[in-house]
Amino acid sequence: MSGEDAPAQQQNAEEQKQQQQQETKTPAESPKTESKPDPPPSSASAEAATAADTPAPAAEKAPEEDTFSYRALVLTGYGGYDKVKLQVKKGKPALKSGEVMVRVKMCGLNFADLMARQGLYDRLPSPPVTPGMECSGIIEAVGEDVTDRKVGDKVLVLNRSGMWQEVVVVATTHTFLMPEGMSFEEAAAIPVNYITAYLMLFDFGHLRPNQSVLIHMAAGGVGIAATQLCKTVSDVTVFGTASASKHEVISQGGVTHPIDYRTRDYVEEVRKISPKGLDIVLDPLGGSDTHKGYNLLKPMGKLISYGAANMLAGQKKNLFVVAKTWYQQFSVHTLSLIQGNRSVCGFHLGYLDSETELIAQAMAVIMDLYRQGKIKPRIDSTYHLEQVGDAMRRMQERNNIGKIILTTEPMKEEEKKEEAKKDEEKKKDDKKKDDKKKEDKKKDDAKKEEKKEEKEEAKKDDKKAEEKEEAKKEEN
Repeated sequence: MSGEDAPAQQQNAEEQKQQQQQETKTPAESPKTESKPDPPPSSASAEAATAADTPAPAAEKAPEEDTFSYRALVLTGYGGYDKVKLQVKKGKPALKSGEVMVRVKMCGLNFADLMARQGLYDRLPSPPVTPGMECSGIIEAVGEDVTDRKVGDKVLVLNRSGMWQEVVVVATTHTFLMPEGMSFEEAAAIPVNYITAYLMLFDFGHLRPNQSVLIHMAAGGVGIAATQLCKTVSDVTVFGTASASKHEVISQGGVTHPIDYRTRDYVEEVRKISPKGLDIVLDPLGGSDTHKGYNLLKPMGKLISYGAANMLAGQKKNLFVVAKTWYQQFSVHTLSLIQGNRSVCGFHLGYLDSETELIAQAMAVIMDLYRQGKIKPRIDSTYHLEQVGDAMRRMQERNNIGKIILTTEPMKEEEKKEEAKKDEEKKKDDKKKDDKKKEDKKKDDAKKEEKKEEKEEAKKDDKKAEEKEEAKKEEN
């Protein structure tokens, strides 16, 4: 069953009532109806038969529950991009007290999702499981005791996992009403990135006027959110690392000093401009970059570690093991912290899912800033659920500027054909590249063999020359 088979929004109460009345009056046909019909029964026997064949309303299962289905992305195992597959789930999700059902329009892609695919994110249950921490959509049903949400409300949703599907059921406290004028793409781009940036800068960092901040991966979702939030405080100097091709965009967004981390040592660049150091370092990288960031801090400065992007290309480790290894490797122990008058904080939004009040307060401020026009998510690109592999690859290769979004809208047949054509061309190109690599390897091996033979010949010639010299010496 394709995504086109998924039902439209829930029927209204009147339509459901009429449907149930019609079904109650029309008993289900038995297999005997396929054969020759019996003579019409008498009035009394007909009434008895109708009463016997008509199922009780309480035992009757709504047809919608039998046919309800929705598409979902499922992580089937740990590994490459192909481990996330598009599947169809059947059966209408049940609503508990205090929950709402949301028809999802857009989903956000985050680095945590990339790490989850590789088995590096312990907040995601074991496969098979649907990833995704954020989405936006329209409330389609509400459970008991829900008074602050209603069917038809446009909401953005933050949850530990399970958001990459067409229908989600979550506690109402995990939903937030979308402001007037906000698009579903923008709404799906806000929860993870902006709450993360806000809590790091203002709760941990206590950002104040005239301070300086280093933002790594400044062209990413959190990077752009953090830059915009920094600009809500007067005279904040923002250093941002990004590849050179992204400098114009991040400069326009508020980065004071863009630094190309691929061609320059960002530590040296920061030291040139701010010899005394920095007030806040936001570190999503981990490893040696955390140590460098710590050494860039002024007295009373704060390093806030909130990720381990360097791990995506490295070995598979638990985040707690990585933190412990970093702690031991760089000797950032109690004494050095005291002597340096600097602090190291760790932040992980996934471990704050129970702090609903804190998150709600942060979201209220963020929504107010959006209404004032002080923040606005930058959408890099939008992919269909069928293209999730391409979306993840774009983020992992750090080609995005802003947020990557997944849309639940099914691909049109023309798009599918075009996508299949691109895949076929890509396979051909990959085959050509592989063939060329093999051919180049053969040539290299042949050259190496030729050089080896030349060396062997040279050794033989040298040996013959030595033997001749020895022979001459003996003759003399």
